[in-house]
Amino acid sequence: MGEIKLTGKIRILNCNRCKHEWATRNKKDPKYCPKCKSPYWNKPRIRK
Repeated sequence: MGEIKLTGKIRILNCNRCKHEWATRNKKDPKYCPKCKSPYWNKPRIRK
């Protein structure tokens, strides 16, 4: 899962795919990473 840090009312989120870090005030997790647009930003990569 993408790393989530709480700082008051602002959450800091990390994308597992591109390592982008951004802040949000929403309580819900975003649907995709704002930088790479990946919908799997909070899921670890599974390599075969």
